[in-house]
Amino acid sequence: MLYAIISQDVEDSLEKRVLVRLEHIKRLEALKKQGRLILAGPHPAIDTNDPGSAGFTGSLVVAEFDSLEAAKVWADADPYIESGAYASIIVKPFKKVLP
Repeated sequence: MLYAIISQDVEDSLEKRVLVRLEHIKRLEALKKQGRLILAGPHPAIDTNDPGSAGFTGSLVVAEFDSLEAAKVWADADPYIESGAYASIIVKPFKKVLP
């Protein structure tokens, strides 16, 4: 089943993100190689694709997992948690309708 992993950043998270970004991307690339990643990306803090020093306010990952618990375990191991960039994460079942 698909799950949406919705993360909320702490204020001024950019430096904390930068510290572990490569590790964060590596985990997403592993999901992609397994054919389980539907989409992933950050929420820019301002209305532009490149927010520069304004940074990001959170992230969204939609991926396939065996269960809600497995999705939560994966989400809780995100390097952005360890770095302190994420304030919270919500994991919900997701039903893709379009496209």
